[in-house]
Amino acid sequence: MKYPKEYLDEIKTRLKVSTVVSKFVSLKKRGKEYVGLSPFKNEKTPSFTVNDEKEFYHCFATSEHGNIFDFVMKTQNLRFGESVKYLANLAGMQPYMFTKQDVEREKKWKEYISIFTQYVEFYHDELIKNQSYSNVRDYLKDRLISKEEVKKFKIGYIEKNPKLFEKLNQDFSTETLMETGLFYLDEKKNCYVERFRGRIIFPINNISGQPIALGGRIIEESDYLAKYINSPETIFFKKGSNLYNLDLARKLSNKIDHIFLVEGYMDVVGLSKNGIENAVANLGTSLTDKQILTLNQFFDDIIICFDGDESGYKAALRAAENSIKDLKPEKQISFLFLPDKEDPDSFVNKNGKNYFLDFVKQSKIPVHQFIFRHYKKQTKNNPSSMAVFEKKLRSIATTVKDNFIKKYILEYFLEKVAELTPNISQNKNYKFKKKAKSLETTKKHYQESQSLSGVELKEFSLLYLIMNNLKLIGENIHLVENVKLFTEVNKQIFDKIISKIKSNIELDIDNLQIDNQLIEKINKFAPIKYILKNKSQNDNDIFELLEDVSRDLNNYDLEFRIQELESKFSKDMSETTFNELKELKKKQNIN
Repeated sequence: MKYPKEYLDEIKTRLKVSTVVSKFVSLKKRGKEYVGLSPFKNEKTPSFTVNDEKEFYHCFATSEHGNIFDFVMKTQNLRFGESVKYLANLAGMQPYMFTKQDVEREKKWKEYISIFTQYVEFYHDELIKNQSYSNVRDYLKDRLISKEEVKKFKIGYIEKNPKLFEKLNQDFSTETLMETGLFYLDEKKNCYVERFRGRIIFPINNISGQPIALGGRIIEESDYLAKYINSPETIFFKKGSNLYNLDLARKLSNKIDHIFLVEGYMDVVGLSKNGIENAVANLGTSLTDKQILTLNQFFDDIIICFDGDESGYKAALRAAENSIKDLKPEKQISFLFLPDKEDPDSFVNKNGKNYFLDFVKQSKIPVHQFIFRHYKKQTKNNPSSMAVFEKKLRSIATTVKDNFIKKYILEYFLEKVAELTPNISQNKNYKFKKKAKSLETTKKHYQESQSLSGVELKEFSLLYLIMNNLKLIGENIHLVENVKLFTEVNKQIFDKIISKIKSNIELDIDNLQIDNQLIEKINKFAPIKYILKNKSQNDNDIFELLEDVSRDLNNYDLEFRIQELESKFSKDMSETTFNELKELKKKQNIN
């Protein structure tokens, strides 16, 4: 028996050719294509190319050419059926078993798609052509949604007393129509009712672009009707496995490496209208593992942007704790918080595309930083609260599936906790040598340290190491002279010290000619001093610490340069900019 065309098409839709090929061939991006050494012939110069946009590979050395099924069959010596099973598993799909149930399911699927296609087309045409729907078109106009967006997203409108059930019932059984979730039985009136009557409808398509569900919004305020409703789950529609607009957004993944995940249909439409088409929406449920894994197949950076209110923040927190589990090397999950009472639709309509993208660049934060900041705000300055805080962070870190990511997230959490509790020694046999600070003094120190950025604290650590090891640094100036600092005052101090060291003047901390208040500030807040307390402080220890701090500052530099290039690329979409960006991200991962 043959595999259904729809099944094979979905596998091809879910998997980029480069994703499949890169499992067996080392690929490098070159323009719109990827290149690598041929898997069909021993060679030293790459002649093998992959084009995701056209969905094929080609080997110039052997003239081998084909799609993902051809590639797996030829390189892994598999039959077609075996290659389909392998690729279906890679795409996160259930294997097709050719049982009677599968045949019956395939028949039901064709009917399901036919009903939804007719339904969507009918009510879309009604919205476009029916002159009595002027109030609906006025509503869309007030929401700044033009005819172009209505056509692009196949938006429709269902009147309050529709009669489409009777028409469809001529071709499809009542049971089949009910299984779509488009209708339900009103037992009091003993009639079948259209679930989305009196609502604007947004078709929810599968990844191949076929409608499988609907979202609906009322256009008149009501105390007893929900503003938004979604299709109920059916045998072909699971909310946690689908995303609104993924069928269109995934086609941009060859040009753009990030995707915006928003809450509502209107947010997707509003962003698209303003030229930001790489956006999808979850469907009224918490973000699921399946949705994250699906987005990761196409994009390297998921930017989650929910509404700027309390419910949006709570949804973001749930999404953060769920999505961090699936974080992978070379993949990012970030969060963007809009001003209070704003959503992506209102914010981009008010401020425009460029302002929105600049806001993204300046304001998005990685998932692990968001989680840390949230739980830090819930923490009180006492041992019990700090213990609960640390325990919570450790438990979140342990949920991360990738061991490398897990390690670095845990290290980040513990390092940040250590910065909040600098007087607690990591040595279990510690002894208090100094009188404890008063509560007020501790509070003041904590509040002052909160005003300092992470970059400043790293710079303080570097300057602390240099100022307290002037002779050693003078003999090994090559270790620090090329380190880049970002804070203007710290940069001036650094440049002055390096200049004096290079002039071969006998130096000590008193003749550096640096403002004593600045030196006191560095000595007071440099986190490195707490590590030094537990070190023997031989030369090798100092060199190791210098290397760690320098590497961290270099990573800050890479982050800033990446942000600048991302902003530039969003404007010029230049291949040169894109390649520079990829190279910097590789360096970032290495560091």
